[in-house]
Amino acid sequence: MDQKTINEGKTMAMVSYLFVIGLIIALIVNSNKKNAFVQFHIEQSIRVWILSLIISIVLFLFSLLGIGFLGLLRWVPFGFAILGVINANSGKLEDLPLIGSIGK
Repeated sequence: MDQKTINEGKTMAMVSYLFVIGLIIALIVNSNKKNAFVQFHIEQSIRVWILSLIISIVLFLFSLLGIGFLGLLRWVPFGFAILGVINANSGKLEDLPLIGSIGK
């Protein structure tokens, strides 16, 4: 991928990791521009938010059982999102650890 494509897509790639609304904004904006760099980071961001949803459901179920010590897991997607923003800002096309290659 050429540097011009990366530079043009950095902002939207970073926005895709900022909450679900950022992902929706990046999807809408990239639907016209078709930037491959942004598309890569949108796909990574989708994995982060799916993980966040799964962790939320699991933690809810465990809380019903009275098991609350797993609460720190809710910060894992936040860490992945930060790592994604750092990769996008650096112009890297690296999969996120553990979840980055799921579904490829």
